[in-house]
Amino acid sequence: MIEAAIFDMDGVLLDSEPYWREALMRVMAGLGLTVSEERVVATMGIRVDEVIDILYEQTPWDGPSQAEVVERVLAEVTRLIRERGHPLPGIPGIIYAFRQKGLRIALATSSAERVIEAVLDKLDLHDAFEVTCSAEHEAYGKPHPAIYLTTAERLGVPPTRCLAIEDSFNGLLAAKAAKMKTIAVPEAALQNDPRFVIADLKLRQLSDFTPAHWAQLQ
Repeated sequence: MIEAAIFDMDGVLLDSEPYWREALMRVMAGLGLTVSEERVVATMGIRVDEVIDILYEQTPWDGPSQAEVVERVLAEVTRLIRERGHPLPGIPGIIYAFRQKGLRIALATSSAERVIEAVLDKLDLHDAFEVTCSAEHEAYGKPHPAIYLTTAERLGVPPTRCLAIEDSFNGLLAAKAAKMKTIAVPEAALQNDPRFVIADLKLRQLSDFTPAHWAQLQ
């Protein structure tokens, strides 16, 4: 039986993946480097410091350190979220529905604490989650399962009794590696990506979730 629902944040609570892409491309352009959107999309769900490490290995730059570049990206993403952020369809409804079923509700994200705060402020969701966990405190980010295992431990619920809601393939891999049930809600451009077949349930958006889907997951 499912006892807890653990939500990813970017691309699940709000459509912030484009903000991450915009921030990364803008910051890299400021370093004199051109990074394609396709290259950035491949890093969806991965912790920002690990993304910057990947980009530096592929195309080293002179000037600011990788840590400084991470700070610039985080500052830009936080600004964009506070200016433009809005909830994706179905978020209040599915959180309410899961609460009515007696589920524990948590958040597990690759984003840094400051980004979590910006999102919860913008969407007025501070009271929605019993536990919030950031992968910045883990040795490894997604697709490693550490963030999901930590969140389950903090909830006091076995991972096998948790349901994870993810939009990225890297996040989906992390949840599956943690032995959790999964709902995938890929962004429109990735809806036909065959890799998402590993999810227990795939939806166009969370507002499409029905009692039949719940029965299927159970």
